[in-house]
Amino acid sequence: MSTLTDANSEQVLLTGWGGTVPTRGRLLHPAGADDVQAALLAGGKRGVLPRGLGRSYGDAAQNAGGAVLAMTGLAGVHALDVDAATVTVDAGLSLDALIRFVLPCGLFVAVTPGTRYVTVGGAIACDIHGKNHHIDGSFSRSVVSFDLVTPDGSVRTVTPDGDRELFRATCGGMGLTGVVVRATLRLIRVESATMTVDTERASDLDDVMRRMEDSDDRYRYSVAWIDLLASGAATGRSVLMRGDHTPRAELTGKAARRPLRYDPTPRLAAPPWVPPGLLNRRTVQAFNELYFRAARSRAGRHESIATFFHPLDGVVGWNRIYGRPGFLQYQFVVPFAGQDALRRIVQELVGHQCPSFLAVLKRFGAGQGLLSFPISGWTSRWTSPPRSPGSVRCSTGWMRSWSPPGAGSTWPRTPGCSPTSCGRCTPSCLPGGRSATGWTRIASCAPTSPAAWTWSEPARAVPPL
Repeated sequence: MSTLTDANSEQVLLTGWGGTVPTRGRLLHPAGADDVQAALLAGGKRGVLPRGLGRSYGDAAQNAGGAVLAMTGLAGVHALDVDAATVTVDAGLSLDALIRFVLPCGLFVAVTPGTRYVTVGGAIACDIHGKNHHIDGSFSRSVVSFDLVTPDGSVRTVTPDGDRELFRATCGGMGLTGVVVRATLRLIRVESATMTVDTERASDLDDVMRRMEDSDDRYRYSVAWIDLLASGAATGRSVLMRGDHTPRAELTGKAARRPLRYDPTPRLAAPPWVPPGLLNRRTVQAFNELYFRAARSRAGRHESIATFFHPLDGVVGWNRIYGRPGFLQYQFVVPFAGQDALRRIVQELVGHQCPSFLAVLKRFGAGQGLLSFPISGWTSRWTSPPRSPGSVRCSTGWMRSWSPPGAGSTWPRTPGCSPTSCGRCTPSCLPGGRSATGWTRIASCAPTSPAAWTWSEPARAVPPL
């Protein structure tokens, strides 16, 4: 029976990790699946959105004027099968807690993003990816099953084989099909809490792309940091970091005596207040120069799992360094055949002097979910202060240069969206957050089945920023 009442709810101002565009909503604290069912049945006009640890950079876990479920109260571990390498957990359990629980048993999560402070439910809803997408795909590939509370209050156990369409719509569906309350995950086996890492400096964008194309398949994990302020012959210069889990036989000293010891502790904390404009073109340019010079090319270096996968987690509240305006993060993916588009984007970013010290380049394998972000190709993302001159020039430049897709192009439709409105969701369910103008639902698509939107010439197109 549900215990969810007004007594365990509160009106709060919520933002994403980027700290931009705050909205006020009613935050509910469910203690179990019964509470989630009750919240969905009483959703009201604005509906209900689940929220984990708030690490989405934008407004994915905000619901202005509506209800938001704080899922971190559902954080139990129900079963661990070491022989089968599977674990069953509540959706509000963080990857941080999960890794701490399974790593001493010689197991590790199959996919982790750049922070371990995300929940399992959020990882499924976003179908998160990490440094190993070119080998292991996104998070959904490791999901054995999940329990989903649907908008009508029913609870369904969903598997990739038993209910393929619902599984694919939920993984990457950002909560549009319901709320995940429990999941069984497939883990990978490791012999240590150490990574063996090869680091290379690449002189420009073509150099790093060539290195990744030639030898990424030899590494389970691969990512390149890109300097988006270096210009001329150094445009796109990068630091390429690739690695794999270290076998126990290769460890020495303390690591060999306790190969699975894992207890990461943040060593720094960002100050609660930062002067406006601290991160600007000059300060970021100085940081990028120091980082590139300090990153010497070397092979076989040992790093901890925490250092390799989650370096920013070592700084508590690192998002505060951007000050009160917060920051924007933008990520895109282009097919491998679209390398020229990648080059053009990097050149434009450099030309606009967009101040980003958190810019990366990775290679994706094949896509999976209906609404999952990755497709086979190159992906890059960067962060920058929203009010910096470079960021403004960059976004307005794209607004002038972006062109709509050709007539007849089709895009995945968000399940539940009607031809004229999106019901519970918003127009952001349309491709790239574009206006509904010019998009018409294909007549043969049923409201509950995967469908598509087809493009007819619009009067105006909104750019993808």
